Amino acid sequence: MGNKEKAKERREKRLQEIRFLRTVPYSDHQRWWSKETVAVVTGGNRGIGFEICRQLAAHGLTVILTSRDTSAGVESVKALQEGGLDVIYHQLDIVDSSSINQFVDCLQKNYGGLDILVNNAGVNFNLGSDNSVENARKVIETNYYGTRSLTEAIIPLMKPSLVGARIVNVSSRLGRLNGRRNRINDVALREQLSDVESLSEEVIDRTLSTFLEQVEDGTWTTGGWPQVYTDYSVSKLAVNAYTKLMARKLSERQEGQKIYINCCCPGWVKTALTGYAGNNTVEEGADTGVWLALLSDQTITGKFFAERREINF
Repeated sequence: MGNKEKAKERREKRLQEIRFLRTVPYSDHQRWWSKETVAVVTGGNRGIGFEICRQLAAHGLTVILTSRDTSAGVESVKALQEGGLDVIYHQLDIVDSSSINQFVDCLQKNYGGLDILVNNAGVNFNLGSDNSVENARKVIETNYYGTRSLTEAIIPLMKPSLVGARIVNVSSRLGRLNGRRNRINDVALREQLSDVESLSEEVIDRTLSTFLEQVEDGTWTTGGWPQVYTDYSVSKLAVNAYTKLMARKLSERQEGQKIYINCCCPGWVKTALTGYAGNNTVEEGADTGVWLALLSDQTITGKFFAERREINF
């Protein structure tokens, strides 16, 4: 059996374990949440986001499903409500500051804040072997800057509690700094982005600016950037770095004000984002994000997970 077959066998075995774990109900001491616990999911009208909403609502939380397209979001919520789940809809475009402000005002007014934020909204314009960077700026603006803008606006609304609030960033292994494939070739840049103590938004911004400048002048192919799903990979690399940075900042908050932030890779899931060419179901893709959102372990923050296991950034 070759390495590819062995890896596939290990992955399938792990997915079988997770399928079993999903059937095991949370015990009373694990359930820190209640009906009053408010979870917000961005990009929730389809695919992984929709399934995250469904699973969180099935666990008894109050879920706010958001989407850029109002009609699509309303239809999605209607489908979940018909299944007896407590899901509310609100329009939200994470790249539109006025939309973010309206959403924040609504959260404050109607719910007094939130307990869980799942940053799932994102775009990808490359499918299969296609690797165009034609939409690189839009991908970066949405996947990274949109996620960052919303997170910064939402953090002041996260409810204080002894168990802490949760932020989950849906990311990708394609954005790993030190993966064997698809990583940045610039060793100095990798080390800079890996150093949590010196990491800053300025470092991330500078990395993205350099990438976009090289996209515009056509030198990105020799710039040492990931060669597969390039713009998407760079955007998720930035999300991963931001997750580590925010975990450091948020860890300084006093007891009762704690916020735990982690990111996860859902795997290659059969959704519109992959042209339905993935090998994981949406149930499997949503699982790790939901698991992190509900995790009672307060020592886990600033980590990267896939299939409920920590992986390297």
